[in-house]
Amino acid sequence: MLAIYHKSLAHPPQELNSPGGGRRAPKNPEQILQEFHSLHPDNSFSATFSVGAALACVPSHSHYSPKQRLFCSLDDIHCMFFGGLDNLCSLIRQYGLSKNTNEALLVIEAYRTLRDRGPYPADQVLKDLGGSFAFVLYDNKAGTVFAALSADGKIPLYWGIASDGSVVICDDVGVIKGGCGKSYAPFPTGCMFHSEGGLKSFEYPMNKLRPMPRVDSEGVMCGANFKVDIYSRINSMPRVGSSTNWTFWDESVL
Repeated sequence: MLAIYHKSLAHPPQELNSPGGGRRAPKNPEQILQEFHSLHPDNSFSATFSVGAALACVPSHSHYSPKQRLFCSLDDIHCMFFGGLDNLCSLIRQYGLSKNTNEALLVIEAYRTLRDRGPYPADQVLKDLGGSFAFVLYDNKAGTVFAALSADGKIPLYWGIASDGSVVICDDVGVIKGGCGKSYAPFPTGCMFHSEGGLKSFEYPMNKLRPMPRVDSEGVMCGANFKVDIYSRINSMPRVGSSTNWTFWDESVL
């Protein structure tokens, strides 16, 4: 799966960007999308949006596999899901959904619940997802980006910066390396990224994330890894229902 978001939609940590590093120049979003389709000419598809967002996916041949790939849309909210949820049936009952709901639709419903009513903090909702997963969601009406990766590290996910500053998220490290040059890194496990709240750990929601510079075999800076800083804590995490600030919290350190 591949997601590309214009820099006006998503603001990744500045440490992810390594401009001018190495001999491999980053590509623009159109080139990255074309490269993805060239790798999967027979079964890939994509959706593009006027605001500078694009989603591309290669669907799984079989459903209910541990590493299935799903693409679903509902009310102009679009979600790509990679992996599987062990507790899907119980979550379907919890959210009052139909029995044939898949993981991507469940994520959309969970996002809508957070966006519209916000009864739980986002980290708790993600902690309730049992299994190995990665997902990328785009709310076209609100212009909102939401992505997360399970804490077990069994699903690959990477992110980087295209030549125009767009954020690129993909499960194929080759696509990321080819499209983002040296401005890429593994997406941190147990974390979520939101266009308003930025990058946060849902596994340790009260701790900040510390960037750790990455250096490749050529000795060139190559983005950054992000690790939980056990010595710094976020002051508060208010529960709010606004679609524009439900993931925002005070980042002052105790």
